[in-house]
Amino acid sequence: MTPDFSASHSDSVGGGGRAAGAPRPERRARGALFRIIVAALTILGSASTLPILAPAAAQAQPTGSGSGTAAKSFLKLSLDSVTPTAVTSTSDRTLTVSGTVTNIGDRMVSGVTVRVQRAAAVATPGDLRATLQQDQINYDVFGEFEEVATQLDKGERTKFTVTIPLRPDGTGAPSLRISDPGVYPLLLNVNGKPDYGNPARLDDARFLLPVLGVPPASKDADAAEAVTAPTDAPVATTLLWPLADRPRMVAGIPGSPDRKVELTDDELAASLAKGGRLDQLLGALETVFDTSPLRDRALAASVCLAVDPDLLVTVQAMTKGYRVLASPSDPDGATRPGTGSAQAQTWLDRLRALAGSMCTVALPFAQVDLAALAAVNDPDLSARAMNAPAEIVDSILTTKSVRGVSLPDAGTIDGGAGVLLRGHGFSTAVLADTAVAAEGTAGTSELTRSTISRGDSKSRSTALQSTGSLTTPPAGPDVVRLPQVTAALPPAPPAAATPPAADPPPNGNPPAPAVDPSLHVATFDIWSATALAAVGSNPPTPSFTPAKVRYEVTNDSRVARLQDALGAISWTALNPQPDQPRSLLLVPPQQWSASKDEGTALLRQLELLVRGNLATPRPFQSLVEQPADPRPYELDYLPQAAEDAVPDRFLAPVRDQGRRISELMRALVEVPESEPTPRQFLDPLRDDLIRVLSLSDRRTGDATQADTFAQRRIDQTTRAMDKIYNSVTVLPPGGVYTLASEQSPLLLVARNDLPVSVRIKFRIEAPAETKITDIDEQQLPPKGTRSFQIPTEVSDSRNLVIPISLTTPDGIPLGNATSVSVRSNAYGQALAIITACAGILLFLLAGRRLWRRFRGQPDPADEGFDPSTRRRVNRYRRAKQRVIQQEHQEAQ
Repeated sequence: MTPDFSASHSDSVGGGGRAAGAPRPERRARGALFRIIVAALTILGSASTLPILAPAAAQAQPTGSGSGTAAKSFLKLSLDSVTPTAVTSTSDRTLTVSGTVTNIGDRMVSGVTVRVQRAAAVATPGDLRATLQQDQINYDVFGEFEEVATQLDKGERTKFTVTIPLRPDGTGAPSLRISDPGVYPLLLNVNGKPDYGNPARLDDARFLLPVLGVPPASKDADAAEAVTAPTDAPVATTLLWPLADRPRMVAGIPGSPDRKVELTDDELAASLAKGGRLDQLLGALETVFDTSPLRDRALAASVCLAVDPDLLVTVQAMTKGYRVLASPSDPDGATRPGTGSAQAQTWLDRLRALAGSMCTVALPFAQVDLAALAAVNDPDLSARAMNAPAEIVDSILTTKSVRGVSLPDAGTIDGGAGVLLRGHGFSTAVLADTAVAAEGTAGTSELTRSTISRGDSKSRSTALQSTGSLTTPPAGPDVVRLPQVTAALPPAPPAAATPPAADPPPNGNPPAPAVDPSLHVATFDIWSATALAAVGSNPPTPSFTPAKVRYEVTNDSRVARLQDALGAISWTALNPQPDQPRSLLLVPPQQWSASKDEGTALLRQLELLVRGNLATPRPFQSLVEQPADPRPYELDYLPQAAEDAVPDRFLAPVRDQGRRISELMRALVEVPESEPTPRQFLDPLRDDLIRVLSLSDRRTGDATQADTFAQRRIDQTTRAMDKIYNSVTVLPPGGVYTLASEQSPLLLVARNDLPVSVRIKFRIEAPAETKITDIDEQQLPPKGTRSFQIPTEVSDSRNLVIPISLTTPDGIPLGNATSVSVRSNAYGQALAIITACAGILLFLLAGRRLWRRFRGQPDPADEGFDPSTRRRVNRYRRAKQRVIQQEHQEAQ
């Protein structure tokens, strides 16, 4: 039998497992003796002996998820497969574990051996995570060490397989001694001796093994020896299946019926293509829930598709052709054609087929941070982010989604977000069970207190080491009521006469129940959600995961993380708690990266629980329609969620641009049978602002990239809105505008470069010498100009400068202001006096001539004019008149 060097490793490197434990008494004694010897030799000057007595230079430290801060790593142990993944009463009697050991150090390691160890069955849901961080000393049931390599040089790796009986088989061979169903933590321990060092435990891998039943001890044993879990209280189970992606649309591009959308990159095409993330998530559902008419559809009823409308909008746009930025860091630079149109259409058709036969619910748009959205306080933006998603999902997938329920990405909301949800018609929110607390107890639970900053660290496991486990409060009700989070109800109708009590209700139906103004919360289990989040290629640590059990999950292999998830979703079914609801809502992260095989394994596990009568499928609609627990609850906004939230510096810019969009929307006019409509034109810009508030990529430990994308979207949207506002303007006439008279109209030309009609008003700051009549609200056609005559009265002949600009009917400035130089040909009062005087003089002179003619007196004005000359002139005039008449007659 190979010696166990786990303890000796603890001596040389300060402990094993996921965190170092308190030193044992014998260790303290050896450490004190060692220090005394070293001090004595130092005084004697025998420094040359110190290397002999000092600890070996090769300090080994496990590098798995259970490690503390490593001084130096030599081997990396990776779990490759576990068979069976879940033990039943009819499964194989042995557990087979395969893995890979890799030398990641700077020297050769010899005598590489592995063995399997087991800890006690998980007793509380909090221990599903906590036991995986405990010291290896707690894994006190173990098999024998098996050599997997005589030596491993630098960079070398070797694969191995170890097998161990699940229960004693009567031969005396070591076994895991599992006699009862439960969820058991297992540890795969690897020992070795690095060059220049001592034999030590160099790494480990930990995982959970769900045991739904225990098979007989041996092949010849009676089948009655098999142990099964109690099935008298199956757990009602519901699973949400999220389909979401990070925002990909390039910001600052208004809607257009003929323009191709632009994406920041083409990663979504790869995700939709065969083998991509989103392809595999659909593939897992298609594998388990095929369309065969003989297939049992009971399990499918318990699964609900949770779809991000932003993803659907993007994928649908891709089907019509799209372009991709040549450089994602240069949103204003060159673009190239996208390559995923066909993949987008295929994926969308597959999703439509699934949505037609399954429950579907819309996620908030672009995984928006509801707390930030509430702080922005823009009703139109909130409606687009919260109410529009259900319409988008129904329209694109041609289905009818579950209404009135919201699934915040963070799993927790603050009071402002709760009021926002209720005010927009949401009666239920799906939150973590630690995001609500009995009224008056918010912030008092150990699970909600936070002593950490953004990101994860392996060294945090030392906090848990001192306690050994995490205190887990009893599970709360499925649905709770928040009396402090209410929405204003519509005014009550006028009081009417009360009908007699004996009168039957109309139509024979009972009266409809009164609408509860308070928000309801359907709670999900944080431990299963944390385990599900760890499954996949890019696992985040959710904001609701308690601080004491946060660690870097990527140190574990994907197989180990999948086993942890299988154990977590099985724990409730295997551990009925007295006076606790037999209910389980499973909620993976919205941007889930599980593969097809991992997703299929999880669905098969649920199917196994249902077939074994340990679980019953429960539709999501049935869950949210449950009556709320009568006890009052309140929101408990989790501190880590505040750390992961969208920074406050983005709120004011989003608020400002959202207001500008709403102000412009009120000025645009919808023309029948004309595209784009005002909403189609401006909604993409609203979507850009919502994407600024997205929580996508904010739980990676470093939000720099998310902040960069958010700032870029703000800048692009701001520039787009500036351009749109400047596209509606009055054209400067150029030169001096001359009025023919003092009441001649002022001629102005306004231009609209937008593809939609817009209502405008002229803002004219008339000088005191002019009076300009307001022509009230006018309309400009799309992509066109229009001339306007402004009634004007000018009482001054000087050049006057009149400032002119355009506004919306609400008075919001449009375009650039201009000015018109006006000069009138009217002379005002002087011209009127002169004209009047000339008229009077003409009247007097005409009267004088007539007066003298009547009296037969010659007019002095005719003096000096010879009478014979006058007669000749008259004869000439008469002759000329006759010639003109004759020519006229001949022409006819």
